Amino acid sequence: MTRLERIAVALDTADRDTFERWAEFFGPRVGVLKVGLEAFVRFGPPAVEAARRTGARIFLDLKLHDIPNTVSGAVAAARELGADYLTVHAGGGPAMLEAAARAAGGQVQLLAVTLLTHLDAAELARLDLPGAPAARALAWA
Repeated sequence: MTRLERIAVALDTADRDTFERWAEFFGPRVGVLKVGLEAFVRFGPPAVEAARRTGARIFLDLKLHDIPNTVSGAVAAARELGADYLTVHAGGGPAMLEAAARAAGGQVQLLAVTLLTHLDAAELARLDLPGAPAARALAWA
Protein backbone atom coordinates (compact mmCIF):
# COMPACT_ATOMS: atom_id res chain seq x y z
CA MET A 1 0.00 0.00 0.00
CA THR A 2 1.39 3.39 -0.96
CA ARG A 3 1.46 6.35 1.40
CA LEU A 4 -1.32 8.07 -0.56
CA GLU A 5 -3.50 4.97 -0.32
CA ARG A 6 -3.32 5.31 3.47
CA ILE A 7 -4.87 8.78 3.37
CA ALA A 8 -8.57 9.30 4.03
CA VAL A 9 -10.33 12.49 2.98
CA ALA A 10 -13.52 13.50 4.77
CA LEU A 11 -16.27 14.62 2.42
CA ASP A 12 -17.83 16.63 5.24
CA THR A 13 -19.95 19.24 3.52
CA ALA A 14 -23.62 20.13 3.34
CA ASP A 15 -23.32 21.15 -0.32
CA ARG A 16 -23.92 18.39 -2.89
CA ASP A 17 -21.82 20.04 -5.63
CA THR A 18 -18.88 20.42 -3.25
CA PHE A 19 -19.27 16.79 -2.15
CA GLU A 20 -19.13 15.60 -5.74
CA ARG A 21 -16.19 17.87 -6.67
CA TRP A 22 -14.19 16.69 -3.68
CA ALA A 23 -15.01 13.05 -4.41
CA GLU A 24 -14.00 13.40 -8.07
CA PHE A 25 -10.78 15.25 -7.19
CA PHE A 26 -9.60 13.24 -4.19
CA GLY A 27 -11.04 9.80 -5.00
CA PRO A 28 -8.44 8.87 -7.62
CA ARG A 29 -5.62 10.34 -5.50
CA VAL A 30 -6.18 8.85 -2.03
CA GLY A 31 -7.15 5.50 -0.61
CA VAL A 32 -10.31 6.32 1.31
CA LEU A 33 -13.21 8.76 1.09
CA LYS A 34 -15.14 9.28 4.33
CA VAL A 35 -18.86 9.96 4.15
CA GLY A 36 -20.21 11.23 7.45
CA LEU A 37 -23.70 11.17 8.88
CA GLU A 38 -24.79 14.61 7.65
CA ALA A 39 -23.68 13.99 4.06
CA PHE A 40 -25.22 10.51 4.06
CA VAL A 41 -28.57 11.78 5.32
CA ARG A 42 -28.56 14.78 2.95
CA PHE A 43 -27.41 13.04 -0.23
CA GLY A 44 -28.21 9.38 0.39
CA PRO A 45 -26.85 6.24 -1.21
CA PRO A 46 -26.44 7.81 -4.68
CA ALA A 47 -23.71 10.09 -3.32
CA VAL A 48 -21.92 7.11 -1.79
CA GLU A 49 -22.18 5.27 -5.09
CA ALA A 50 -20.72 8.29 -6.91
CA ALA A 51 -17.81 8.42 -4.45
CA ARG A 52 -17.30 4.68 -4.88
CA ARG A 53 -16.98 5.06 -8.66
CA THR A 54 -13.82 7.13 -8.14
CA GLY A 55 -12.00 3.95 -7.12
CA ALA A 56 -11.43 4.97 -3.51
CA ARG A 57 -12.47 2.78 -0.61
CA ILE A 58 -15.54 4.09 1.22
CA PHE A 59 -15.65 4.82 4.94
CA LEU A 60 -19.21 5.37 6.20
CA ASP A 61 -18.89 7.21 9.50
CA LEU A 62 -22.43 6.71 10.80
CA LYS A 63 -21.73 5.60 14.39
CA LEU A 64 -24.61 3.14 14.39
CA HIS A 65 -26.17 2.65 17.84
CA ASP A 66 -29.52 0.89 18.07
CA ILE A 67 -30.99 -2.49 18.94
CA PRO A 68 -29.04 -5.43 17.48
CA ASN A 69 -31.60 -6.30 14.78
CA THR A 70 -31.75 -2.72 13.49
CA VAL A 71 -27.97 -2.33 13.44
CA SER A 72 -27.64 -5.68 11.70
CA GLY A 73 -29.98 -4.50 8.94
CA ALA A 74 -28.14 -1.19 8.59
CA VAL A 75 -24.75 -2.94 8.38
CA ALA A 76 -26.12 -5.30 5.72
CA ALA A 77 -27.38 -2.29 3.76
CA ALA A 78 -23.97 -0.59 4.05
CA ARG A 79 -22.32 -3.81 2.87
CA GLU A 80 -24.65 -3.95 -0.14
CA LEU A 81 -23.85 -0.30 -0.86
CA GLY A 82 -20.17 -1.21 -1.05
CA ALA A 83 -18.88 0.37 2.16
CA ASP A 84 -15.39 -0.80 3.06
CA TYR A 85 -15.40 0.67 6.58
CA LEU A 86 -18.32 1.49 8.88
CA THR A 87 -18.47 2.93 12.39
CA VAL A 88 -20.67 1.50 15.11
CA HIS A 89 -20.95 2.81 18.66
CA ALA A 90 -19.43 0.54 21.31
CA GLY A 91 -22.04 1.82 23.77
CA GLY A 92 -24.59 -0.36 21.96
CA GLY A 93 -23.19 -3.31 23.88
CA PRO A 94 -21.84 -6.74 23.03
CA ALA A 95 -25.05 -8.11 21.46
CA MET A 96 -25.27 -5.16 19.08
CA LEU A 97 -21.59 -5.39 18.17
CA GLU A 98 -21.86 -9.14 17.54
CA ALA A 99 -24.93 -8.64 15.34
CA ALA A 100 -23.05 -5.96 13.39
CA ALA A 101 -20.08 -8.27 12.89
CA ARG A 102 -22.30 -11.08 11.62
CA ALA A 103 -24.03 -8.72 9.18
CA ALA A 104 -20.68 -7.37 7.96
CA GLY A 105 -19.84 -10.88 6.84
CA GLY A 106 -16.14 -10.12 6.59
CA GLN A 107 -16.83 -7.68 3.75
CA VAL A 108 -17.03 -4.48 5.80
CA GLN A 109 -14.46 -3.54 8.41
CA LEU A 110 -16.27 -2.32 11.50
CA LEU A 111 -14.73 0.41 13.62
CA ALA A 112 -16.15 0.78 17.13
CA VAL A 113 -16.37 4.32 18.48
CA THR A 114 -16.05 4.32 22.25
CA LEU A 115 -16.60 7.98 23.14
CA LEU A 116 -17.47 11.01 21.07
CA THR A 117 -14.71 13.59 21.18
CA HIS A 118 -16.84 16.30 22.82
CA LEU A 119 -17.45 14.22 25.95
CA ASP A 120 -15.25 15.47 28.76
CA ALA A 121 -15.34 14.39 32.41
CA ALA A 122 -18.13 16.87 33.22
CA GLU A 123 -20.31 15.56 30.38
CA LEU A 124 -19.66 11.97 31.44
CA ALA A 125 -20.68 12.83 35.02
CA ARG A 126 -23.95 14.30 33.70
CA LEU A 127 -24.54 10.93 32.04
CA ASP A 128 -23.79 9.17 35.35
CA LEU A 129 -20.61 7.70 33.86
CA PRO A 130 -17.91 8.56 36.40
CA GLY A 131 -14.25 8.74 35.59
CA ALA A 132 -11.97 10.23 33.01
CA PRO A 133 -12.85 9.99 29.32
CA ALA A 134 -9.67 8.03 28.58
CA ALA A 135 -10.59 5.40 31.18
CA ARG A 136 -14.12 5.07 29.76
CA ALA A 137 -12.77 4.75 26.21
CA LEU A 138 -10.36 2.00 27.29
CA ALA A 139 -13.11 0.17 29.17
CA TRP A 140 -15.29 0.06 26.04
CA ALA A 141 -12.48 -0.65 23.61
